[in-house]
Amino acid sequence: LRWRAKMNIRCARPEDLLNMQHCNLLCLPENYQMKYYFYHALSWPQLSYVAEDETGTIVGYVLAKMEEDPDDAPHGHITSLAVRRTHRRLGLAQKLMDQSSKAMVEVFGAKYVSLHVRVSNRAALHLYESTLGFKKEDIEAKYYADGEDAYAMKKDLTPLAEHFLQKTKELPAKANNTQSNNTTTSVAA
Repeated sequence: LRWRAKMNIRCARPEDLLNMQHCNLLCLPENYQMKYYFYHALSWPQLSYVAEDETGTIVGYVLAKMEEDPDDAPHGHITSLAVRRTHRRLGLAQKLMDQSSKAMVEVFGAKYVSLHVRVSNRAALHLYESTLGFKKEDIEAKYYADGEDAYAMKKDLTPLAEHFLQKTKELPAKANNTQSNNTTTSVAA
């Protein structure tokens, strides 16, 4: 009955970091020291998200940041994405990635988002390419500590940015209409 369970996707908070790290330890071979989680949370608090079940247990997360390369367009980077096995195939990874990408665009004006994935991780490659629209850019030899290569992948966030700009242009018009309606209603009352 887990498909009926209510899930909540929300911005990660400092008190979530230990549980995010625990989820990472359960799901991935790449593990990070707690200071790395703190670095992300303090530097880019708007970009990391958690998925929690109806009991408030964190069952997935995305740890994200903005790259600080002055010679390149502003862009985000997915440091880590994990969903517990018991909660996979529910669309949580996609929802986490969508929220993080949206925040990258809205808060930092990101033009694209990048990530690395093991060349052997077929499930993640399918998610990134087929579901999320990432493209392979390069292979980074011996990227991982165990010597495995990684695909460097990238997703263009321009369509998301254009959608965001369109919505922000519509807001003043809606506010003016609402204000006009309120004024009319006030006058009529």
